[in-house]
Amino acid sequence: MADLQYTSLDSIQDAVTSLRVNFDTGKTRGLDYRKFQIQQLYNMVAHNEERIYEALAKDMNKPRSEAMSGDIAPVLEECLYFLDNLDRLAKEEKIKPRLALNSREIVKVRRDPLGVVLIIGCWNYPVQLSLVPLVGAIAAGNAVVLKLSEVAAHTAALLTDLFTRYLDQTVYRIVNGAVEETTSLLTHHFDHIFYTGSPAVGKIVMNAAAKHLTGVTLELGGKSPAVITPDADMKITANRIAFGKFYNCGQICIAVDYVLCPASRVDDFVKAFSATIKEWFGENPKHSKDYARMVSVRHVDRIAGLIENRQSGGIVFGGDVDRDERYIAPTLITDVKFNDQVLMGDEIFGPVLPVIAYNELDEAITLIKKNPPPLVLYVFSKKQKLIDRVLENTQSGGVCVNDTLMHQAGKFFWELKIKKRLISVGFPLLEYSLPFGGIGNSGVGNYHGHRSFNAFTHERAIMQKKQQLEFLMKVRYPPYTSGNLSLLRTFMVTHPYVVYLKQNKGPIRAAMILIILLILYLKRRA
Repeated sequence: MADLQYTSLDSIQDAVTSLRVNFDTGKTRGLDYRKFQIQQLYNMVAHNEERIYEALAKDMNKPRSEAMSGDIAPVLEECLYFLDNLDRLAKEEKIKPRLALNSREIVKVRRDPLGVVLIIGCWNYPVQLSLVPLVGAIAAGNAVVLKLSEVAAHTAALLTDLFTRYLDQTVYRIVNGAVEETTSLLTHHFDHIFYTGSPAVGKIVMNAAAKHLTGVTLELGGKSPAVITPDADMKITANRIAFGKFYNCGQICIAVDYVLCPASRVDDFVKAFSATIKEWFGENPKHSKDYARMVSVRHVDRIAGLIENRQSGGIVFGGDVDRDERYIAPTLITDVKFNDQVLMGDEIFGPVLPVIAYNELDEAITLIKKNPPPLVLYVFSKKQKLIDRVLENTQSGGVCVNDTLMHQAGKFFWELKIKKRLISVGFPLLEYSLPFGGIGNSGVGNYHGHRSFNAFTHERAIMQKKQQLEFLMKVRYPPYTSGNLSLLRTFMVTHPYVVYLKQNKGPIRAAMILIILLILYLKRRA
């Protein structure tokens, strides 16, 4: 077990108070200061990659490739994005006034930091889900309390140690602990709370924030389905669903939670999926170096309970459990009923994949809509009209068509041996420019890239008027008269004739062109 020291409740109080005082001095606002701290965060991760790999392996037996692509690369890429783009993002935006009365005034939007913000990370990607939002908060000029997940204890202990060496503790502070410490944090007033985790805890966070009228960004989860249409290439589909299910042992909020497969193609899917698992992990995945582990025995017991107590379906392969090693075998269960409250009640968050057969695509769409909108919807099809049919009749935080996970993160890496040296080679497979966030039960707000900056920024509207032409301004002052009202209406409400011209500018322009051509024609004949 990692030596993770929990933060005392008195220290939490002191941290929040101290950060508020230091934020009020304006220390975090300078762009050069922000860039330096982002560069330091980049260095913290880049200089300590090996230690991070070791910590993630201790917590979840996370394969090096998955640790790089899922935890390290997204943080490095986000830091580089803001180092390249912060000047542009933070620049005041000049606005063209809509009212003629304001045409000579300065109208602009200033992007100010929200203040002291709280970020609550998650254990399944303890580096990415803690540090990526932190980059955005720093870039926006905030002071930050970062609450790491105590479940991934080795990684939390390492990040806590590194944090004090690289980042300014007067405005950025880490808090460690469990329920008691998190509960204490939530009693304090923050200017924004960013939480990644389950919908159940998300409701607690939102309720605590409401007491201070604090804004929130909630990155939650849900039962994300993969819909296979009859025309799909089953081998490719099996590969990509397997990747989206067993990456990090299924402990990912955008994992495929269940599959909706045409009844006529279930056997094809099972055959292809079984071959994929055998090819990737061998006859016994327990011995594979490329298969991660559950983060704790408690999570092992929970997944084992789902398998043992399911109300429908039969195990095609998997189902093996080793509590001591925190191992759950990759498990495929077919003939699952949608109303199975064990397998289909809550998000699985582990390496168990239920398959539900359907006869018509509309039936699959109806089943998806019975659940709250998921964080992501996966569709596998060669026909655009079928893809569009699913998208037009469902809701989800995001969508990935004919692949899984790739809409969410930064780069994918392979390790190559060149002249006996081990080199990581990366290429941009995963798309980090898209907004990442849920809808309804799967989340509130989104982030990544400039959207992270927006999440931690207040757009401050500014109008700066000159102290001139006061005789014109008198029209708005009491005593009010019918003449002044008429004049105000002229300035402030668009005349119906102007509205008509705007709405019909296409036909009017065409008519004018025809009139001009007719005049030219008549002149030539004269």
